[in-house]
Amino acid sequence: MIRKFIDRLLGKAPADAASTEAVPLGQRVEYGVDQHKIDPKLVDEPAVRVVRTLQDAGYEAYIVGGAVRDLLVGMRPKDFDVATNATPEQVKAQFRRAFIVGRRFRLVHVIHGRNREQDQTEVSTFRAYMDNAADTTAVKGNEKTSRSELDGKSHAVDASGRVLRDNVWGPQIEDAARRDFTVNAMYYDPSTQIVVDYHGGMADSKAKLLRMIGDPETRYREDPVRIIRVLRFAAKMGYKIEAKTEAPIRKMKSLLANVPSSRLFDEMIKLLQTGHSLASLEVLKKYGLDRKTFPILDAHFEGIANNPAREAFVNRALADTDRRVNEGKPVAPSFLMACVFWHEVSARWQTLRGQGEPSMSALQAAVDATFDARIGDISGRGKLAADMREIWQMQPRFDKRTGSSPAAMLEQPRFRAAFDFMRLRADAGEVDAELVTWWEDYSLGNDERRGELMETARKLMQSRPREPRPAPRDPRPIKAAATDGSPGDAPSADAAPAPAPAPRVSAAKQQMLQLAAPARAALADGATDADRAAMRALFDNTELPFGVVGPDAPPLTATQELLREFADLVLVAIADDAAEADVAGARSLLDKVEKKANTTRRRRGGGGRRKASSAFKDDEDDEDDRGDAEPAAD
Repeated sequence: MIRKFIDRLLGKAPADAASTEAVPLGQRVEYGVDQHKIDPKLVDEPAVRVVRTLQDAGYEAYIVGGAVRDLLVGMRPKDFDVATNATPEQVKAQFRRAFIVGRRFRLVHVIHGRNREQDQTEVSTFRAYMDNAADTTAVKGNEKTSRSELDGKSHAVDASGRVLRDNVWGPQIEDAARRDFTVNAMYYDPSTQIVVDYHGGMADSKAKLLRMIGDPETRYREDPVRIIRVLRFAAKMGYKIEAKTEAPIRKMKSLLANVPSSRLFDEMIKLLQTGHSLASLEVLKKYGLDRKTFPILDAHFEGIANNPAREAFVNRALADTDRRVNEGKPVAPSFLMACVFWHEVSARWQTLRGQGEPSMSALQAAVDATFDARIGDISGRGKLAADMREIWQMQPRFDKRTGSSPAAMLEQPRFRAAFDFMRLRADAGEVDAELVTWWEDYSLGNDERRGELMETARKLMQSRPREPRPAPRDPRPIKAAATDGSPGDAPSADAAPAPAPAPRVSAAKQQMLQLAAPARAALADGATDADRAAMRALFDNTELPFGVVGPDAPPLTATQELLREFADLVLVAIADDAAEADVAGARSLLDKVEKKANTTRRRRGGGGRRKASSAFKDDEDDEDDRGDAEPAAD
């Protein structure tokens, strides 16, 4: 067994016929361009450059997997992955901007472009085919509970057979055998335009058939997410699932309970972003995976059970998402999640408004209550929750169409998502269609046209009866002056001068100070699971200022934006599959956060606050002027 293991590490073929027969290695078949008919114009140029760079360095390299599957049917793939016989370290050495990521499955991300145009190509090393019964270390628990046992291991499985580590390199023929479906196990060389196929993937592609490589039950145990993948491909591609591949699905779906929630969440998002989301949900129902698999989808199906309006609203959102995907436009997971949970937020919002709460504060409270109720669904995904919050909290601000508010709204990063969300609400009859038309005209108009629209909106507002304002707050009691001859509150002529104003420390900075020390402990080289768990719990229990504070306030100040970026990066860096680059980036940002948090402003004199020159001025003065800051304790 040891010799066989070493041979596979070195990429050698099995020594005897018996071992060859035990592994479904298949047979190499090459197809030329006249047979596969792949259009080179559909192939991503950065991925081609990655392949050629590795080939020029003397390595084998191919475009692999789903990209080849899509190219064979004339589709432009969304992602292009590359497979090579170079190790991750050798791949990284060939590119200026490349990072090794992952523990369970080590990969290299090669980065292209800058800023918003930045993209990446994922490069994997050919894996060896491992016999889990003979070649693999079995550990108790999972990747979290058995993390110390997994350290230093290249290949390991849990008690159910799920692969926890898969980092044993091998030749291409074994790499093909360890892939899931035949249509995903083909390799395309853009230099020679040859497709390499070991398992009849070309024939299955033409027959539109999804067939598992090897024994389906064993392969589902290795990675239960394959159950979801086969259903997703069936819905997306319109393929039929081969009988032996389909048979174990229902009885083995319970294995999904062992999969980390983060992977399940990612798979759910992929299901909803296939361009065939409604068909995907129907496939889940067919195989009994619509309940007790994805917590968020549980909430969706429970919510629509006796609520046709909610079902219609979410279905419109899914149909709109499918349209955007099929038009090649980007879609955001936060938009879909905002649609799924909107009726919960809206119901709480209307209840609080009926109790006399001002609209914006009522909405904030409704959002907080919804997140509290669904914390298990979005925990650890700070940016997703923050984007959902902004989409929701921008909704009442669409009613404000005078002054500087409309121009400021257009500057918001999530204006388009919030506008599309409002359009769906109008389709559902929640808001007036006139409001959608006005904002669409305003966003596309020139300065003159925008001025005309604002004047029309002003006259319309004047013609409508005003809503009653909430009752004013009770005034603060004034301390009575002393009547017994004591000085009371009156300042003495020879009294000591007043002390210097105390430094102002914003709420965001206070939270930076609160989070910095435990974050440094969780990011340290010797950090324990307890340190990381404590950091995650602290994020879960800390209400980060990621929402709009007032009707004319920007969603985030510069300080709050830094805090959000810090929260996002730390959560990635303390994850179980975090890469060294993630940890290094989080440490670097932590230094910046600590420096920012320890920079204080003095209180302004003169008995008043300076009015900001712009309603959306993105600096620390705005943070103070909005009332987000609180004086430090004397």
